[in-house]
Amino acid sequence: MPTKHFFLRALSSVIMLLAVSTPAAAQWQWVDAQGKKVFSDMAPPADIPEKNILKRPGMSAVTKPPAEANAAGKAGATVGESGTKAPDPAAARKQAELEAKKKQAEDAEKAKLKAEEQRVAAAKAENCQRAKTALAALATGTPMRTMNAKGERIFMDENARQAEKQRLEQAVQQNCIR
Repeated sequence: MPTKHFFLRALSSVIMLLAVSTPAAAQWQWVDAQGKKVFSDMAPPADIPEKNILKRPGMSAVTKPPAEANAAGKAGATVGESGTKAPDPAAARKQAELEAKKKQAEDAEKAKLKAEEQRVAAAKAENCQRAKTALAALATGTPMRTMNAKGERIFMDENARQAEKQRLEQAVQQNCIR
């Protein structure tokens, strides 16, 4: 019978070791908002950043002390084995989005300027055509009418024709591309 008693005692010890070691293997470690190291068999709250999680179930033990983890967390990046800062994927993604928005805004501004230049060019072309047509009509020598200050139609005399010719020639010079 002593062998049976020994066997039961050994079996209960093995079961107890398994029961104790299983929760230890499923242990989480993280640094909370106050900088304290927390151990739990439950996952950390959602507000704990990924960089503050020190150990997950199935991971090996912590490779750096919590003070270093906390300092790295405050710096905004983790320090790798080479000693250089690893880029934060979220920050890199945000930077790429900002650059894309900046490029899009610049492209929109360029398109707006180009559209404005085209509108001005079209207006100049129209003004050029009107001035040339009016100059050609003045050159024929036919009597032309205009409106006076009272809104009455009157025929242009020679002085008025000369002033209108000068004004139209100036409009041709400003609006027509040579």
